[in-house]
Amino acid sequence: MKPDLQLKHDVAAELEFQPSVNAAAIGVEVSDGVVTLSGHVDSHAEKWYAETAAQRVEGVKGLVINLHVELPGPHKRSDADIVRAASEALKWNITIPKDAVQVIVEHGKVTLTGDLSWDYQRRAAEVAMRNLVGVKGVNNQIAVRPHVSTVEIQNKIEAALRRQAEATAHRIKITADGGTVILTGSVKNWAEHVAATRAAWAAPGVSKVVNKTSVSA
Repeated sequence: MKPDLQLKHDVAAELEFQPSVNAAAIGVEVSDGVVTLSGHVDSHAEKWYAETAAQRVEGVKGLVINLHVELPGPHKRSDADIVRAASEALKWNITIPKDAVQVIVEHGKVTLTGDLSWDYQRRAAEVAMRNLVGVKGVNNQIAVRPHVSTVEIQNKIEAALRRQAEATAHRIKITADGGTVILTGSVKNWAEHVAATRAAWAAPGVSKVVNKTSVSA
């Protein structure tokens, strides 16, 4: 297990390495492998980049985000402006069915609702919001409606895990109930924990993933 002091240094270095993040404005604290990021960022996109940078570091067991988005003057927009921009972004995204996603904006925070067939479409809608000027946060409430059997969902996730990480696959148990997938077992690090979640979400018909895998040294 990596010492907390070393982990803090590595996370700080990864933030410095990320060009889209102002690392000087972000504080890093570590306790028993759990990393806390605090401070202020200029956009929702910068917040997301900081989160993903920390997740990449070997030894991270968990992540607490206390980052606040404070938009610079030129980036401030009214909620009406953001709704119009968000609607256009969705309309121009070929992966998202027309009129399938609804947008609500309150104080710069975007909420997405609607029903889609695939998780990649749900994620594409959220990504389309990430870099819009004026957005302070994104709450993705889009539902993915299952259209395949529970057994098929489970089999596809198991196959994906074997393809991506044979050594990890045998330590993860997959339970599917309708569109909900529960992952249990152990992984070597936080990166494997995230990878297992992504593999589960990639299966057709998955509407919810509960990752209960523990990170073992």
